[in-house]
Amino acid sequence: MLPTIFACNKKSDDTQTPPSSMYFPSNTETTWETVTPSSLGWNQSAVQPLKDYLIQKNTKSFMILVNGRIVMEEYFNGHTSTSSWQWNSAGKTLTTAITGIAQQEGLLNINNKVSQYLGTGWTSEPIEKEDLITSKHLLTMTSGINDASELVIKSNLTYLADAGTRWSYHNVFQKLMDVVAAAANQNFESYFNSKLKSKIGMDGFWNNGLIFKVYHSNTRSMARFGLLALNKGKWNNEQIVNETFFTESINTSQNINPSYGYLWWLNGKTSFMIPGGQTVYQGSLVPNAPADMYAAMGAEDQRIYVIPGKNMVVIRMGDASDPSNPSFAVSGFDNALWEKINAVIN
Repeated sequence: MLPTIFACNKKSDDTQTPPSSMYFPSNTETTWETVTPSSLGWNQSAVQPLKDYLIQKNTKSFMILVNGRIVMEEYFNGHTSTSSWQWNSAGKTLTTAITGIAQQEGLLNINNKVSQYLGTGWTSEPIEKEDLITSKHLLTMTSGINDASELVIKSNLTYLADAGTRWSYHNVFQKLMDVVAAAANQNFESYFNSKLKSKIGMDGFWNNGLIFKVYHSNTRSMARFGLLALNKGKWNNEQIVNETFFTESINTSQNINPSYGYLWWLNGKTSFMIPGGQTVYQGSLVPNAPADMYAAMGAEDQRIYVIPGKNMVVIRMGDASDPSNPSFAVSGFDNALWEKINAVIN
């Protein structure tokens, strides 16, 4: 296990006021500015209980950024700063970003029907039902396509409800990758690499799994994307993802599940739904987390938490916190983890 990184932005004592300006690491990162928990007024005695909980819950890596600077960076169980790990469904938000980029370049419009880009017959629905499905429906999990199978092949893409009338967490979102590839007239990963990955200095790759494409990267690359998200699509002086589109993506996208944007999960709403069911739960998605938090959430508790009110990004990668009950996205782990984080930062 490597030690937690707790270091000052500059060599000085902890009484120095930490920088309030937003920091972005260079794309050829050799160093990443840091700041100490004590200089932020955090509770140092609560750090070890947080680390103990992370270890107990099968965490491989954990980071906290404030104003882009590293406050905590921890690796466990042989995982290192250069190790790659899968984002699982947290990577859906990468697809959101690249869809927004393709739209701002005039290659597509999310309000257009998917068949405009993929041709008619991309589903096994009746054509008049298929024609109701837009890219926005894929971004918001409201395509109405049957969710009985997560394997996205044409024979499984059958009609269940009219697009826009039913929210259901489903891997059919990945057809957005095909939309982007068709609209850009190039391989999806090539477009992604040139328009997003290289722009913010990420490493990583897309793995074509049996169920859906999964992004793999090191922890700092996940943190880079979280920092881009904190700044609503802006990296340093470049607006990589249109701010209007990004703001849309982190706000309620439909009236069925208010806690869902464009593949982003949203905290602080009046109710929420979770993958695998149609039950509506009252209250906030993660009650212990700040109400303004938006999050990328993936199976086995891969997480990017973005908290604009605190200029904070929190990253967690690892195995499932509860191996006997691995979640697709939202889990009780989030609320328990935020109890531990709050003890440190409040």
